[in-house]
This record gives sequence, C-alpha cells and structure tokens, in this order.
Amino acid sequence: MKRFITIAMLFATPFMSFSQSLGYQDLGLLFSQNDHNGSARFTAMSGAFGALGGDVSSINVNPAGISVFKNSTFSSTFNSRNSEIISNYYGTLKANSDQFINLSHAGAVLVFNNTYSKDWSKFAIGLGYRIQKDFNDTFLSQGNSGVATFTEYPLDTNEPAFVYDIADEQRYTSINSGKLSELNVGLSSVYQNKLHVGLGLNFYDLNLTQRSTLTEFNSDTNGNELDANFYQENFTTGAGFSVSAGFIYKAHQNFRFGLAYQSSAYFTEISEESNIIANDGFYGDTEIIVSNDNLIYENTAGGYFPSQGLIYRLKTPSKLTASAALIFGKNGLLSIDYTNKNYKNIRLNGANFTTENQFFQNNLKNTHDVRMGTEWRFDRLSVRAGLFKEQTPNINNLLNENSIVNSSDAEGYSFGAGYNFGNFKLDFAYSDNNRTASYNMYSGFNVNAAVLKLNNKIFTASVTLDL
Repeated sequence: MKRFITIAMLFATPFMSFSQSLGYQDLGLLFSQNDHNGSARFTAMSGAFGALGGDVSSINVNPAGISVFKNSTFSSTFNSRNSEIISNYYGTLKANSDQFINLSHAGAVLVFNNTYSKDWSKFAIGLGYRIQKDFNDTFLSQGNSGVATFTEYPLDTNEPAFVYDIADEQRYTSINSGKLSELNVGLSSVYQNKLHVGLGLNFYDLNLTQRSTLTEFNSDTNGNELDANFYQENFTTGAGFSVSAGFIYKAHQNFRFGLAYQSSAYFTEISEESNIIANDGFYGDTEIIVSNDNLIYENTAGGYFPSQGLIYRLKTPSKLTASAALIFGKNGLLSIDYTNKNYKNIRLNGANFTTENQFFQNNLKNTHDVRMGTEWRFDRLSVRAGLFKEQTPNINNLLNENSIVNSSDAEGYSFGAGYNFGNFKLDFAYSDNNRTASYNMYSGFNVNAAVLKLNNKIFTASVTLDL
C-alpha cells in the first residue's frame, strides 16, 4: 500500500486552532498563540489595556497595571464560545458548529499603601488564572480530489491483485480538546503617583488531545469497492514558564503610555503519547474493507496497538507591547496596544527537529498586532467597544493552498457594558472574530488543501468584588 502521511495545519488566531497528530512545526506554533481571554471589561475593549491597568486581566499584558488599582479586588469570568467552521474541499461545503463554556479567567489584586516612603506610595500583588489557548474544536471536510491513496487490500489473494485506484470520495474529521492555561503572579509599585513599574512570573500548564479520522471510498474498474479508515490520536501534556516586566507613565492627567516585555515561554518537558510509529504516518490504526471479500483488514488485530512516546522541549517567541491611552476624566477613555512577536524564534529540542526549526526560520515572520478599545461612563453604567487585527505568522498568506501552513490575518470586534453596584461590578461582553485558513490532509500527493472559514462568537460575563 502507498505510504500515507498526514500533515497538521494550525491557524494563528486568538480563538481557534487545529492540529492533526504529529505535526511538530504546527504544535510549536499552536503552543505559541494566545486567545486573549480576560474579564468582560477586558474582552469588550479587545484587550487594549497595556497603558491602562486597573483590571485584573491586565497582568498578562503589562504587570505594571495592577498598581493602578485603588482597592484590593477579586474578579471571576465565564465565557461561552460558539465556533462555526465551514470547510470547502473540492467544491463540497461542510459546516460544523460547537459551543463551549469555560471558566476563562479569575484573579485577585491586593493593594497596600506604603507608609514608609512618600515617593513609592503604593504597591500591589496580583494573582491571575486564565485560559491562554482553548483547543476545543471539531471540523469535517468531505469531497472528492480524484486521488486514491489506499489502492490495495493487504489480504488480497487474487492474481493479479485488485487495484482500487478510482477515488469516489474522501472524508476527514478532526476533534481536538484541552487547553493551555496560565497562572500569572505580579508585583507592581507606583513612583510619585506617575510611574507604575511591574514584574511578573507566568506558569503554564498544557493539555492537548488530538483525534483525526481519514476515510477514503475507492473502487476499481470492475466496480469493486474499498473503504479505508485511518485513525490517528495524540495526547500531549507539558509545563512551562516565562517572565514579564513593564511600566506605565502618566505623562499628563489625560495621557499615559506604557511598554511591556514578555520573555519566551520555556516548556522544559512536553510529553507525548501517540499511535504513530516513527512519525511515518502509516502505522496509525488502519481498517480496510472491500466489497468482494468478507475479510476486514485491521492493523491492530491480535492485540497489537501501535504506540510511541516522545519527550521534547519548546521555546516560544517573546513579545513586546507598546501602549498609549487618552483619559477624559471620569467620562471615558481611548486605548491602543501594539504588539510585536517574532515567531522565527520558536525552537524545538530533545529530538531531531532540524526540519521543524528550519521551517520556523524560513516560513514564519514577525507579526504586528493592533488592539484598540474605548469606554464611556454614564454614572454607574459603562459602555465599551473594541477592534483588533492580528497578522498571521505565516509568510505564505493563503497564496498557495498546497503549502504546509497557510492562513489569513485574524480580525474582529467586541462590545459590552457593565454596571457598578458599589462593592461589586457586573460586566458583559460580546466578541466576534474570523479568518480563513487551509488544512492540508495529505503530503506527497497532488491534493489541494481544504479551505476553512472560521468564525467565533464569544459571550463573556464577569463579577468583580472590591475587597
């Protein structure tokens, strides 16, 4: 039988991702991405908080922002994500929609007045949990490329053996679950009520399950049929850490700017268990049925289950965020964040990852991301809105569907409102983001990738308590 190899496709989007088993260059990219989860206020303003602070979620953008708080605060956030994926594979459209509910963010800031120094009048300690990347998603592609890759039946005793080289249809299902969660610990202080400085430690917990099934329906010139099912699964866990630092300077009562740096995240041990042997893609779970024979070929028959374990290390890109904000007293504000992230710096270690590391160098680039947000207050009621655009890290921006990794820039909008009851606040937000990406199910065959249109609609609700 022809050797079949699957290639993973990921989308550099803050709210959506896919990975087929054992595409290490794509896993490295996936684990470097960020969904920008946070409080409903943070989400409604598209996360543009680098020069603002004053929100528990801002600790993961600029740790200096936690000393903007006047009082100690606790916040908890739930979100509901509706994900729709429309696949176009050789003219056949398939839509898949799922809904996921998460505790996406929770955190607290403790504020202490410093009675020992007039210059350093206040310092704050922040602790936050959030889902950096939500892996839960499913999609189905179906159509006919005209290319058959499972063309023989391994138990065929005919002379000559039947050749099932007429492609009737292909179906591909990808099911992913898990998350990359983040624990932020930050320290911040304010100097002469103008300069806020902060340091942060960030700890990551990784858990990803990937399951994919490719089904081919092929036939021969006599009308005999062959149905092949090829199943892959991959279970990945890991832990990592990074450090961050930043400042916010109040240049004027109506203007402030900030700068923050977050180091690469270092995953010192990522453990993977898979049913793929030696990365060749053929030794997954394979089942082949033919219409002219009562036998079913299964490569797992007799108690044999292919399995491979691998432990490796990963370094993700660092990022630099510059921010500015206009403050209109107690009436409202405008804020903008710009983030530069160099995806070329992704590195895999612990095995022979020469090809993958060359891929990062040759096919990825610096990204320039912009987030803008605004908030206006009407007594106890606040209304908010935001816009964002994030560049794809892929040099090939949907120019060629056959390239290994392809995707378009991600863009979206958000809005929301909140009400201040005094000791606690209730906030809501809605965000919508979309992009187009390609997913290549085959390698080594002249088969086009499926084109996927991805849309996420996210509803977020937060409760904030003043301690």
